Amino acid sequence: MHITRAELKREAKDYIIITFGLLSYAMGWAAFLIPYQITTGGTTGIGAIIYYAVGFPIQYSYIIINAVLMTFAIKILGPKFSLKTSYSIVILTLLLDVCQRLVKNPDGTFPQILGPGQDFMACLLGSVMCGIGLGVVFNCNGSTGGTDIIAAIVHKYRDVTLGRMVSACDCLIISSCYFVFHDWRRVIFGFVTLLVIGYVLDYIVNSARQSVQFIIFSREYDKIADRITKETHRGVTVIDGTGWYSKNHVKMLVVLAYKRQSVEIFRLIKDIDPNAFISQSSVIGVYGEGFDRLKVK
Repeated sequence: MHITRAELKREAKDYIIITFGLLSYAMGWAAFLIPYQITTGGTTGIGAIIYYAVGFPIQYSYIIINAVLMTFAIKILGPKFSLKTSYSIVILTLLLDVCQRLVKNPDGTFPQILGPGQDFMACLLGSVMCGIGLGVVFNCNGSTGGTDIIAAIVHKYRDVTLGRMVSACDCLIISSCYFVFHDWRRVIFGFVTLLVIGYVLDYIVNSARQSVQFIIFSREYDKIADRITKETHRGVTVIDGTGWYSKNHVKMLVVLAYKRQSVEIFRLIKDIDPNAFISQSSVIGVYGEGFDRLKVK
């Protein structure tokens, strides 16, 4: 299959953005969660519990567990699952190691940047950074593996939703930290971290996918339509209309696009016709080719 230069450029951009997202995730762990002995769900959470219990580095546990899971995933789900997931696992392993080295004291201990007793604030800051990182990764169709892989495998053979399976795994992982600390406060911090990560993750993903509708009136409608189609890769519908006051026939363009494309669309319209009449409105959901897939049964 021939890959165009534009597609290659888009894929390269995705991998760069994924790397920055993983950096935020790794720094959230190294700077806030590990120094205050806070855990959360996923294979990173398992690695953290192992580290708190026996001192085995979190990044090594993370890659070992994911390597085993990916082996089963490739056999069961096929080799296309998934190049970006494999990339994320390898890069996150490296970044976890690098960020911990940057944060550690010369004697190998982790400094509590916020000061002693600031566990809850560290929990919030660390989980926000992790949520931002995961949101960025997911927006580029990436994944950090872990419980996502387990959920995908179970979902293939059992009628269990992915979200329910991931939640069950995360609850089990967080609850198990009680056997390390014998402190229910640590368990509560773990669930708070999980909730904050989930909230921030959903906010970033939904914000990036928020859609808008443009209605554009312009004598240069054909030039505007051509540029929107070529430069933003969004469809344009031309509708015939009549100005009731002037009784003149007009052409009206209807465009559905992601909110992040709004500035680009406004700029290209202004370049062609600064006097164009434009209406922009937010839409609750857009489903179909180029947007979200319709999932109603």
